[in-house]
Amino acid sequence: MDFHEVMLERNANFARTDFSPELKMMPSTGTIVVGCVDPRVDPATVLGLKLGETAVIRNVGGRVSHALIETLAVLSVVGAAAGRPGGARNLVLLQHTDCGIIGCHRHAPALLARYLDVEEAALDTMSIPDPYEAIALDIAALKTNLDLSDGLMVSGLVYDVTTGQVQTVVPPTRLRTPSN
Repeated sequence: MDFHEVMLERNANFARTDFSPELKMMPSTGTIVVGCVDPRVDPATVLGLKLGETAVIRNVGGRVSHALIETLAVLSVVGAAAGRPGGARNLVLLQHTDCGIIGCHRHAPALLARYLDVEEAALDTMSIPDPYEAIALDIAALKTNLDLSDGLMVSGLVYDVTTGQVQTVVPPTRLRTPSN
């Protein structure tokens, strides 16, 4: 059996045993998790998330990018249409150790710079090899984006691929003090 058939078989089992038509379009916890596409770091698995609790967005490196900001803006509109004005209440950035983005930084910096929408020279200031510093930089970048709700709670986690443990690097904090 090829893997395509395996996936369909697993889906059939899911539909029989775990499917819940009562789930809502918006995450029940009001939380969006942003993580890396690395298959070792599936946010739903490593954080023990249940279906419907969170929305999960995955990109290369789990980094804040122009595309991510646009996605969050779209989700905010979708949230308002679904009865949750302002969209999500919590945004969690989940990065990890031993990320493949480090190899891209070394071997294809122009490609990585294009992906992150920065000048190639700026890559060295983005803490590509250090997910602990990168989390802090990405949250700082989010704070400067006025398209995101002031009241959004943001936090940053790093998953260690050698231990399976998650460490809080930036505890949940309000994106900005709401303006009056």
